Amino acid sequence: MANVAFLILALLTVLGAVITVSVRNAVHASLGLVGTLLSVAGLYATMNASFLSAVQVIVYAGAIMVLFLFVIMLLDANRPISGKDPLPYITEIAAIGSSLMAAAFVVVAFSYKDPKPLAKAAASLGNGAPGPIGETLLTRFLLPFEAVSILLLVAVVGSVALVQRPVQQPDPAMEAEGARARDKREIQA
Repeated sequence: MANVAFLILALLTVLGAVITVSVRNAVHASLGLVGTLLSVAGLYATMNASFLSAVQVIVYAGAIMVLFLFVIMLLDANRPISGKDPLPYITEIAAIGSSLMAAAFVVVAFSYKDPKPLAKAAASLGNGAPGPIGETLLTRFLLPFEAVSILLLVAVVGSVALVQRPVQQPDPAMEAEGARARDKREIQA
């Protein structure tokens, strides 16, 4: 029964990922990402990693997605993308980058040698208990952990910097007309 649940959740994860990258509306894409993150939490639950499952729901499906939706609304990215690409050759650059990334994943997948067996590594994490996970995360994986936090911070600061609109300078003609209208009201009162 656990294998069936795992397969269903794996299919839902892939479906959510496909929705995330294929839809044109940014809000729909973020909802696809929420579905993917929730399915990954379900995958953790099927593997008896209840702490990781809860953290996945609370941190990623909750807090990070609220942040993403806030940035989407801040950027007014709710409207579908239309017209030509704002950056020249972005599609070609993305295709080359994706090909290089896929090639790197293939090389890593076929050349990686695990320093210790999977059962021993899983046992050292205490079946998903918070203490061993925190110790491993903040000792052995401290640099990647901090790199991700800096990456998220840079993404938020960058999105806010992109949204900064120039302050509208008041039109002197409109100000003069408004002042005359105020003067008329004061005289009439």
